[in-house]
Amino acid sequence: MTDESEAHVDYTPGSGNVFADLDLPDADELLAKSELVHHIVSLIRRRKLTQKDAAVLLDTTQPTVSDLVRRRLDRFSLERLFVFLNRLDREVQIVIRPKREGAHPAAITVRTETRRASTPKATAA
Repeated sequence: MTDESEAHVDYTPGSGNVFADLDLPDADELLAKSELVHHIVSLIRRRKLTQKDAAVLLDTTQPTVSDLVRRRLDRFSLERLFVFLNRLDREVQIVIRPKREGAHPAAITVRTETRRASTPKATAA
């Protein structure tokens, strides 16, 4: 049995952005890229595409898809990731708005949504 001094663990709560917590430059951009790449790789896996097939669909090379899967964020611009998402039949919207009250500093965020199933409209006979 351990005493109380051994059971106590000091920790610092994260900010929600591991890149900022590691004090990396451009942390917001790295987090945005990470979330976009995660979404792209999830779509590729959901469709059960090989890296070669994904490369054809994305109009790139298999080594580039490998870089995506391996999360090599430094190899991709945000714009290129947007194009990949478009080629995977995803719309990309960029929304600019005032920062939230109390948020400091203003940030870049990525939000994904799933399409809700619509109910068929009744037609007049």
